[in-house]
Amino acid sequence: MVNSLNSRIIGLAASIALLVMLGTAWPLRAQGSKTLYPKMAPLDQYLMGRDAEIAMARSAAPPSISRDAGVLVLGRNGYETADKGTNGFVCIVERGWTAPTNDPNFWNPKLRGPLCLNPAAARSYLPITIKKTELILAGESKSQMADGIKAAFDTSKLPKLEPGAMCYMLSKQQYLNDGTVHDWHPHLMFFIPESDSVARGENLSGSPVLTSPDPMDRLTVLMVLVPKWSDGTPDFVGKR
Repeated sequence: MVNSLNSRIIGLAASIALLVMLGTAWPLRAQGSKTLYPKMAPLDQYLMGRDAEIAMARSAAPPSISRDAGVLVLGRNGYETADKGTNGFVCIVERGWTAPTNDPNFWNPKLRGPLCLNPAAARSYLPITIKKTELILAGESKSQMADGIKAAFDTSKLPKLEPGAMCYMLSKQQYLNDGTVHDWHPHLMFFIPESDSVARGENLSGSPVLTSPDPMDRLTVLMVLVPKWSDGTPDFVGKR
């Protein structure tokens, strides 16, 4: 899943627009009124070579986590298991259709959002991404997909969010919009029940915690920027 979020990196004279995916946060630059991606591109443009997608998915988290994680890759009918894993984590590369349906990058075939979900998120957030993908690849429209997700929640075919659900998004290989890689930064995402509260101090001046509500997925995403990528190298804004 992918959500829109505008925020700042505290202490740096840089303005960043972050698209929270997801269950994820993907950076998104402000775009003009022109719709660049009005419809779905041919499916092949969204697909990757299997080995390349496995490697990209694992790059979302440090090797100490991702080497034993399960991995899903995108096939023609939905996500397929490439590795069952042994530690309960699951790594996956999300596409643009996990974003809100009004997001201008919804159909952007270049978007790649590597996530590595902890066990709680793998059980309770990952099914949303899998369901959205199945609906889209079955030919559903944006509105039909949204209706399908709502119906799945209402009939308990999608699980309730589990406490402690979170993921890593630390991949240098992420492609999060058509802007510049200098807008993309390593971060952690924490999934909590829907909330507009600022009791955690999110989005306030000087706070390292950013937040975005996601009504479709019936959760709120807390995002915390971190200083290093999954390979251990530091993130320097504007220097990558």
